[in-house]
Amino acid sequence: MEVSRIRALRGPNLWSRHTSIEAIVACTESECEIDTIPGFEARLRARFPDLGQLQPRGHTESVAMAHVLEGAALGLQAQAGCPVTFSRCHSTLEKGVFQVVVEYSEEPVGRLALELAEELIRSALEDIPFDLAAALARLREVDEDVRLGPSTGSIVQAAVARGIPFRRLTEGSLVQFGWGSKQRRIQAAEMDSTSAIAESIAQDKELTKRLLLAAGVPVPVGRPVVDIEDAWVAAQEIGLPVVVKPQDGNQGKGVTVNITSREQLEMAYKVACEFRDDIMVERYLPGYDYRLLVVGDKLVAAARRDPPFVIGDGVHTVRQLVEQVNADPRRGDGHATSLTKIRFDEIAIARLEMQGLTADSVPPKGKRVVLRNNANLSTGGTATDVTDDVHPEVAARAVAAAQMVGLDICGVDVVCDSVLKPLEEQGGGMVEVNAAPGLRMHLNPSFGKGRAVGEAIIGSMFPNGEDGRIPVVAVTGTNGKTTTVRLIAHLFMANGQTVGMTNTDGVYIQGRRIDTGDCSGPKSARNVLLNPLVDAAVFETARGGVLREGLAFDRCQVAVVTNIGLGDHLGLNFITTVDELAVLKRVIVQNVADDGTAVLNAADPIVAAMADNCSGKITFFAADRHLPVMAAHRAQGNRVVYVDGDTIVAAEGMVKHRVPLAEIPITRNGTISFQVENVMAAVAAGWAAGLDWDVIRKGLATFRNDSDNAPGRFNVFDYRGATVIADYGHNPDAMSALVRAVEAMPARRRSVVISGAGDRRDEDITQQTEILGAAFDDVLLYQDACQRGREDGEVIALLRKGLEGAARTSHVDEITGEFIAIDKALARLETGDLCLILVDQVEEALAHIAKRIAEG
Repeated sequence: MEVSRIRALRGPNLWSRHTSIEAIVACTESECEIDTIPGFEARLRARFPDLGQLQPRGHTESVAMAHVLEGAALGLQAQAGCPVTFSRCHSTLEKGVFQVVVEYSEEPVGRLALELAEELIRSALEDIPFDLAAALARLREVDEDVRLGPSTGSIVQAAVARGIPFRRLTEGSLVQFGWGSKQRRIQAAEMDSTSAIAESIAQDKELTKRLLLAAGVPVPVGRPVVDIEDAWVAAQEIGLPVVVKPQDGNQGKGVTVNITSREQLEMAYKVACEFRDDIMVERYLPGYDYRLLVVGDKLVAAARRDPPFVIGDGVHTVRQLVEQVNADPRRGDGHATSLTKIRFDEIAIARLEMQGLTADSVPPKGKRVVLRNNANLSTGGTATDVTDDVHPEVAARAVAAAQMVGLDICGVDVVCDSVLKPLEEQGGGMVEVNAAPGLRMHLNPSFGKGRAVGEAIIGSMFPNGEDGRIPVVAVTGTNGKTTTVRLIAHLFMANGQTVGMTNTDGVYIQGRRIDTGDCSGPKSARNVLLNPLVDAAVFETARGGVLREGLAFDRCQVAVVTNIGLGDHLGLNFITTVDELAVLKRVIVQNVADDGTAVLNAADPIVAAMADNCSGKITFFAADRHLPVMAAHRAQGNRVVYVDGDTIVAAEGMVKHRVPLAEIPITRNGTISFQVENVMAAVAAGWAAGLDWDVIRKGLATFRNDSDNAPGRFNVFDYRGATVIADYGHNPDAMSALVRAVEAMPARRRSVVISGAGDRRDEDITQQTEILGAAFDDVLLYQDACQRGREDGEVIALLRKGLEGAARTSHVDEITGEFIAIDKALARLETGDLCLILVDQVEEALAHIAKRIAEG
């Protein structure tokens, strides 16, 4: 078995909406039926008893090794605790070659699971050991390393529940919610609206205390100290007992409380210095340690924190009791679990000494042995939810503290006997204010119920049910995609919105190109969605990007399918027929939002059939409103766009909107039929996106299909009384559309300059010139710069073959070099002639044509 071309499908894809690992698996003849391998399945299940049933989709096929790989990769992740359920093994037309697709929740885990599944299969084949426990441990370890921690994870889960899209920006906890101008970002439990100044204030304990005092919040007396001597002086000034802690600290690191002697103070000072240089001493407030969580202007959760402790049983030592507590599966080494293991370090030993105990002491049954002074969960403490007990005055003080510092999400540490009554009545106080507070104690407290703090944070960031989404329009098809994308983007700009656009020419923000090349894949689309200026996004969605990575978005507001035709890379990546191509192209239709719209070409039966795969609304477009699909759809009160004489009509029930073709320059008064189709698709998309009809009309009237605005898309030039057209058409359907357009334009003599892309099928290359040979008098064949795997002259020969027996062509030239061919064609032109130049290097060729025209 050979596994190759492993891809991560990071968005909705050909197979499902799940993020998945896809691999090409080639099985030897003997591996295509595992029943022929004696004892293989028994050995496999002995090594992995929880492997599920191995059953191909058709239930009649034999089980191949690729099916085993699929089941093992999914099963290993599931056993490791990953929430995965989807997998697929698809046989290709190549004998023994399969496409294996397995869902993942974290990409590195999915890749590792595929690797471990191969090892498992090899061990069963060769009858060698396989350490299942070690494999699952590796998967869990990687999963814990890469997945979001509980605090950030709870916020992300709340966003997902609200339908808000998210994207991790780093391997850490920096996460973006929403798209474009609607986006917000968090890092751990800190919002993008929190200023660096507020965070800096929160880190300075002395400054924080001064500000809280100014806000009328009770705080313990204290001051910074410069050395141990100064610390002892401060302690005497304040009065024992005191607390020693770093002035800039977090997670309770270096904090020692209830110090009653100089010896204890010196030890505490040394501990604090291990974490920070700036140390402070303050009054020790007796009572319990509470954490109050403030989000915006509300207290959303509260917990009482208790220091780590064990209960003696009269049998086990303190060390053994700690080991027993740490064996609780809820306790981990970091922040990934609801509780953290108790640290048995020098601080714990010192705390035991204060109680007259050592690590090897056996506490009597029922004795509570405290192992730390502070109650932070990060050092092994526990939490009890007390949210419902917080007195309104205490809550108000916590909100005032957060607002005085300037924190949107704030953890306020309070020490008092009880939160049931105001702090002033019991001599309590607020000892710290924390930026980016941990949320574990509120999500999964040791005792009491968890609180929906993630939902509270998302509610603060996206009030009033906002979902952080901007309009996203995805456009696919065989021909017309780029012009349709450009026109839709122009309609949004006419509405005053900042538009991000991707197509085969580059990435554009408000018409300015910021990246070049073929940018019709998901990487470019994701970059647009990251841009905080973008109010609307329009994406050309090519087949290659969907195959490589899936879509860049979870769902779109509008999906447009222009047509499905021949020549669109058929024969590549196991897409061999038009129907298979349609299944791939309809991925954008399947991922239209429930309140979104699919805009489909009713004149193309394959496209029209995609309506059954859309959960949103459907708008059909076609020049002929009498098509059965159009008539039935309109009769049901649904939206259609069609041509009525010299006007484009958008109808919904009895309501009709009309735009004369004479007011849409790129149609040339309706004579360019493929541009009319592009306009209908764009009109339907703008309508679906909620654009006003005055805006749509204005946008159509101001769009120019010139070489600057739409390079390589039927760009028309005048040259010495002749008409020159430059276009990037490169498949048979495009040739047919261009022929129809050219035949509608008067000309004395017609010539065409053409090459062919080497990565097309032979028949697709030949068919292009078969079509052109019936419409053009002269044909200039040229070999372009990149043959894409073909030998020199091979593409030219196929093009020449298509001209054999041509009905109209009387003269054929063969040229090496695109620009030389262009020059020769231009030199032949006379007044009244028409020349169609099918460019390969779009920008360079257009610049060359413009230069020749300028020279006259």
